[in-house]
Amino acid sequence: MLESLKPERVFYYFEEISKIPHGSGNTKAISDYCVTFAKEHGFSYIQDKWNNVIIIKEASIGREQDAGIVLQGHLDMVTVKEENCTIDFATDSLCLCIDGDELYAKGTSLGGDDGIAVAYALALLEEDSLSHPRLEVVLTVDEEIGLLGATEIDLSMLKGQYLLNLDSEEEGIFLTSCAGGLRGDCVIPVLYLESEGVAYQIKLTGLTGGHSGAEIDKERANAIKLAGRLLSELEQEISYGICGIQGGEKDNAIATECELQLLVEEQESQRLEKLIQTRTSVYQAEYAISDPNLRIEIVKKGFCTTKRLQPAYQMKVVYLLANLPNGIQNRSLDIPGLVETSLNLGIVNLNLENLTVVASVRSSVRTRKEAISNQLRYITEFLGGVYHTRGDYPAWEYRKNSRLREVMVEIYKEKYGKEPLLQAIHAGLECGILLEKCPQLDAISLGPDMKDIHTTRERLSISSTKRVWEYLIEVIARL
Repeated sequence: MLESLKPERVFYYFEEISKIPHGSGNTKAISDYCVTFAKEHGFSYIQDKWNNVIIIKEASIGREQDAGIVLQGHLDMVTVKEENCTIDFATDSLCLCIDGDELYAKGTSLGGDDGIAVAYALALLEEDSLSHPRLEVVLTVDEEIGLLGATEIDLSMLKGQYLLNLDSEEEGIFLTSCAGGLRGDCVIPVLYLESEGVAYQIKLTGLTGGHSGAEIDKERANAIKLAGRLLSELEQEISYGICGIQGGEKDNAIATECELQLLVEEQESQRLEKLIQTRTSVYQAEYAISDPNLRIEIVKKGFCTTKRLQPAYQMKVVYLLANLPNGIQNRSLDIPGLVETSLNLGIVNLNLENLTVVASVRSSVRTRKEAISNQLRYITEFLGGVYHTRGDYPAWEYRKNSRLREVMVEIYKEKYGKEPLLQAIHAGLECGILLEKCPQLDAISLGPDMKDIHTTRERLSISSTKRVWEYLIEVIARL
């Protein structure tokens, strides 16, 4: 499919790994593929019990004394698909398609984040004509669900002094620092009672979504938060029972859908339907720019006897969803336009025992990250629930004196006649964790143009992929 695209070997490897299911938590096969690559090319490698992989290519003749370069990316991808897509991410390949200068996957996310890093790394290791210092390729797992592989990996064998993280999505922008973060789980116990009435399925859908770090400043609607608002507003107008709540797919993706199962008395049916119409118009007006396709679908399931939340527990559920913070909490006063602290309600699930809300908390200031986490804890425990955190990772702090940055800027100016942009970002990268383990590393993050990552609209620029490849070749040759 991609054999006509350049650089040929980069797109060859990208297509090969797209054939291998590699969603977060399902990385054994792609890890093994990288190990097989190392064996076939005679490179030394390490594969740990978490499926992280390190591949070493010794320096070219004459460059043995040059400072080594670490090339780093992650093996897992965010797996999201359109409602009617039949692909099984556990077993099926992605369906790659070309549209002009863009590469995408039909009906699903593409996995350019961070499949392109893996493709670049393997193609660079394979490139025999390249003059290079010692190359150390570090490929981690489960980055998308909490930077778990980076947290566990042993990097004590690394000798490199420069780190090229290949997990960025804008060509010509070099990232020099990023926020830290954690996952917070808010769990509220619930009890049910048998009740009869008219059952309704209400679905908030069509939202734009996006990455909870890179797109959190776009003020896009979050389906989970909007569902909490809807439940709270309905509560002022009508008596109803909650039978089910399900929304979001990934804690680090802005939720695009949330489904509610409600039960009302028969005489309240028409009123509920009218209220949903009214709230739909209100929300569509509020989010006309950020979420132009927002809609609320309501389906009448008919009269039935079923389980609904007991009133006291329903009150807690509605309170939690309506009052948990979401979105931007603080903006940086040092760097114009940079989000300093935020959180994203990424997943909600109501089962027979608990309501669980999973939030992704980010901040470039450790104490503010802790303060938001404590706010989640307080609300959850106030309602009789349990709160716990996981995947806590540090911020990547800006390095004032960086030879890597100086050389990369110089090469970029020579090749393109302009300076690259140097930026800090709110999204989380693995650099903070890796630099804690290897403080000698001088790091930059870069990558080709991608858009709408973590969504079914994800696109990778083919021409940008080629330019970044040529730039990487130059950096490795001259650094």
